[in-house]
Amino acid sequence: MTVTAPKTDAVLLAASDLARSVLEEVAEPATVGAHLGMDLLEERLGMHWFECTSPGYRGWRWGVSVARVSRAKVATVCETNLLPGPDAVLAPEWLPYADRLAPGDLGAGDVLPFRHDDPNLEAGFEATGEEDVDQMAFFELGLGRPRVLSAEGREVAASRWYAGDNGPTAEIATKATERCTTCGYFLPMAGALRATFGVCANEWSPSDGRVVSLDHGCGAHSETDMDHPEPPPIGEPIVDEFAVDVEPAERAAQAGTVTDETATNEQSVDEQSVDEQSVDEPSADEPSADEPGELPAAELDEKPAEAPAEESHGSDDPVTD
Repeated sequence: MTVTAPKTDAVLLAASDLARSVLEEVAEPATVGAHLGMDLLEERLGMHWFECTSPGYRGWRWGVSVARVSRAKVATVCETNLLPGPDAVLAPEWLPYADRLAPGDLGAGDVLPFRHDDPNLEAGFEATGEEDVDQMAFFELGLGRPRVLSAEGREVAASRWYAGDNGPTAEIATKATERCTTCGYFLPMAGALRATFGVCANEWSPSDGRVVSLDHGCGAHSETDMDHPEPPPIGEPIVDEFAVDVEPAERAAQAGTVTDETATNEQSVDEQSVDEQSVDEPSADEPSADEPGELPAAELDEKPAEAPAEESHGSDDPVTD
């Protein structure tokens, strides 16, 4: 089957001004932009496209369909449209409320609608009509729930868990040397999924408190260890004597002589200052030179001390008692 493209229609192509004038009557003022061309949809039927300059419709286009009857030289406007272009901003496709929440979106306060025909669930037990039998089945199964997982529901959950981050294909599992089935922190599950899954109870593992497959693994396995390399030997400390600054003995002696002379001069200056202060300011304990009967302290220091006189008894004879 050969498909032939419609021929170009000169009458419809020349009707761009007619299409613009019709748009200006129905569109928001000043929102009809430049003419983007015309598409010939069918024989004697075309669509003129105009740019939409409205800020709320970025990427949208105005479309005006025009047509003509056979052998007519005048085009007629059929309808006007505002249609999205390739880069138009579109609202997401509408979904029912029951399908809007995706796995992981449920938060505090969110409630999922009840589904009577959920394929992942089935009745917990079948009622026989006899109260004693039904109660015994209820007690023995330990359910306490009107519905439990069906075979389809278990298969869906198992497939999701096995292909997730806690299955054998996770990156951490491919680099582990041992599997969860031999780990002491592995807790087996009860029920039909017991043969494939369990729960991790190792607080050091990234899967702590999560469902893991038997062939999952991580570096926190209870029975694995790592190589402990021996510390490298450390030799005796080496003292670099060439890094010490050594000064010649003459220079050190000269520096010591200059230091001693400087200290001696400073001591002499200090003693001279003390002497001058003692002369200028007499002490309160010493008598003043202005007081009669007392000599100045300077004269007392210069006068030699006299020897005590011997007692004379007027005779050369010794004194006898």
